[in-house]
Amino acid sequence: MIFEYIFNAFSKFFITDIIDIFFLFLLFYYLLLLIKGTRSYQMAVGLLSIGILALIAGLLELTAFSFILENALPYLVFTIIVLFQDELRAILTEIGSKLRSRYHLAGQASVKDEIVNTVVALSLARIGAIIAIEREIEVKNYVNRPVKIDALVDKDLLLTIFTPNSPLHDGAVVISKDRVQMARCFFQLPPMLELSSGGTRHLAAIGITQQTDCLALVVSEETGRISLAVNGELIRGLDREGLKTRLTHFEV
Repeated sequence: MIFEYIFNAFSKFFITDIIDIFFLFLLFYYLLLLIKGTRSYQMAVGLLSIGILALIAGLLELTAFSFILENALPYLVFTIIVLFQDELRAILTEIGSKLRSRYHLAGQASVKDEIVNTVVALSLARIGAIIAIEREIEVKNYVNRPVKIDALVDKDLLLTIFTPNSPLHDGAVVISKDRVQMARCFFQLPPMLELSSGGTRHLAAIGITQQTDCLALVVSEETGRISLAVNGELIRGLDREGLKTRLTHFEV
């Protein structure tokens, strides 16, 4: 009975059906890549298991089980939206970023040098700092309590902002293109299951690079070590040349 049902189903396949299945597979594969390593990954595996059970129930004509799954489906859709709201937002922003023209600081060596010189100076003085360099996704949509600056990137300006006990030294600075856009920015920390060792600045850098495609430079107040956060991961212990190389590698 089951084999006859499967045979009849495949006998009615057309090339368009194969293409349809292929694109559906790519969609689910891409979604799994986006949420891999996050707290929603296990949820996705659970939902996939439910889908497989529903398919088996339909093939075996398990009436009661199929009835329950069919009536629970509308509620399941809303559950997915609630549980995966962060991942859905990340997917939409990433798709949108692909449609926008890229902007790099690669042709503006002076701006990159100002940033690197600032970070090195802060490191030598052991002054804690976090600088987010915006790329395609606007960071301002993920910032709490910012103070607008809108000034050209300048080493003296950045050092003044991060001077201990100054009104703006807490939080992060956001650089957009060749301008210091905002200061005293506070980012959402990553979920508990994704916390890594490090201080609040390092966790904030991980959090903002999980939500956007920006790069976050962090200077440790305790050790003066320079770290770079990208895609939710930290690259620690960078020196001047290592930092410049990384910024160039990531097309900043």
